[in-house]
Amino acid sequence: MAEKVILHYFNGRGKMESIRWLLAVAGVEFEESFLETREQYEKLLKAGDLMFQQVPMVEIDGMKLVQTKAILNYIAEKYGLHGKDCKDRVMINMYSEGLMDLMEMIMVLPFIPDVKEKLENIENKAKTRYLPVYEKVLSETVYLVGGKTSMADVLLLECTLMLEEKFCGILADFPNTKSFQGRMTRKEAIQNFLNPDSKKRKPQPDDNYVQTVMKVFNITKLP
Repeated sequence: MAEKVILHYFNGRGKMESIRWLLAVAGVEFEESFLETREQYEKLLKAGDLMFQQVPMVEIDGMKLVQTKAILNYIAEKYGLHGKDCKDRVMINMYSEGLMDLMEMIMVLPFIPDVKEKLENIENKAKTRYLPVYEKVLSETVYLVGGKTSMADVLLLECTLMLEEKFCGILADFPNTKSFQGRMTRKEAIQNFLNPDSKKRKPQPDDNYVQTVMKVFNITKLP
């Protein structure tokens, strides 16, 4: 029997959500151990499980992996979502890191008291810096790299759904990207992940999520 994959993080999206997406598309079942108390976090630290004293942390193949990009790259490589050669991989990584940059701007919003200016900045950058890149590529191909699903495709789907939660109709000027989104969401593994009954995809962060993160990391005041 294959060893279970265990995710150590909060019961919310954050940096673990892309990892959940990728495992789901790869068809890998996983369990989650949610951080809810400072004591749980300190126990992981004391055990030496968090190399840089940070989560997410993923137990897989007898390892305890940290650092989001390293975890994503390992999963992508292991499950055939990282292209056929080093040229494919570098393109996948470039597209993926651009998407992660954009998604991280959205991830911090729950921890910012006044988000109006931040939202305007995110929307502007999405429309002028990021989405045009993917729109151009998808005008010529079904998938971003190598003619098949890769990590970059999974992250693009995640990112576009996040953007639409914040900016209704943001894909109106990006029809190729919107069509791509539709194709991806018809995949069985993705439909299963998006099914609310599965509880695998986490909802948008709420006050409880923010308070839990602050409690675990002993943060007393938002910036």
